[in-house]
Amino acid sequence: MNSILKTIFGLIFILIVLLAGGAFFIVNESEQVVITKFGQPIGDPIITPGLKSKLPFIHTANYFDKRFLAWDGEPKQVSTRDKRFININTYARWRISDPLKYAQRLFEESKAQTRLGSILEGATQNAIANHDIIELVRSSNRDYVSQDEEDKDQTEKAIIESGRDALTKEILELAQERTSDLGIEVLDFQFKRINYVSEVRKEVYERMISERKRIAEEFRSEGAGESARINGQKDRDLKVITSDAYRRSQEIKGKADAEAADIYATAYNKGPEFYRFMRTMEIYKETLDKETIMVLSTDGDFLRYLGSMK
Repeated sequence: MNSILKTIFGLIFILIVLLAGGAFFIVNESEQVVITKFGQPIGDPIITPGLKSKLPFIHTANYFDKRFLAWDGEPKQVSTRDKRFININTYARWRISDPLKYAQRLFEESKAQTRLGSILEGATQNAIANHDIIELVRSSNRDYVSQDEEDKDQTEKAIIESGRDALTKEILELAQERTSDLGIEVLDFQFKRINYVSEVRKEVYERMISERKRIAEEFRSEGAGESARINGQKDRDLKVITSDAYRRSQEIKGKADAEAADIYATAYNKGPEFYRFMRTMEIYKETLDKETIMVLSTDGDFLRYLGSMK
């Protein structure tokens, strides 16, 4: 009975020692483990999840992330092949592809981020220095939207040989080559932002404003020309209409005068004395008013008709 108890207590003691010494450990699906012995990696990395074991007190389980990791670069000022200074901001995605090599060369994620940053920034600066700025902002030789043929001829001289996509791929391949012996793999690299430096950006804005003003002035000039053409056509049409109306009015007036003359002639033929009387009355009406003073001779027609009215 005592031997059985001793055996049980012995097993319990051994289990406690194993647990206290970390003989068992759990690997999650998002983790991978490298076992080290006194700081030196040993054996193959553990990349499958589950309950694992190791020698207590001697072996140490070092956990590394198996997921995709992010690298976010700091904004930097670089120069292009055509001597344009620009501000760039980049980012990348990477993962630990070889945990054992990663543990031997880097071990800590902060060191990996620093080393990866120096590699990506160096590759980016070298690539940008070998390309013009237009290849950073465009990816293809698409057609330009031009306001006139002169601008079109100027823009057609800028031919995209690589473009941003090819430049990004070039940086990615160079970074993958330089990180292959570090146990990490760069999965993706992209430009987050590309912009001129403040001095150049001011000049670009001024050029854009000047170009917009030139285009607006062209529109205003075209509008003024069209306005002058419309006003000229309006004046010509108005003169034609006025002339035609004046001609018609004169024709009507001449016809009316002719008819009036006929009527007068007819009336004169029928009653010459009455006609002379009516004409005299019309002259009185046109000539005399309240303030008119007339001096008439005794043998004049005015006085004769006035005297006959008594």
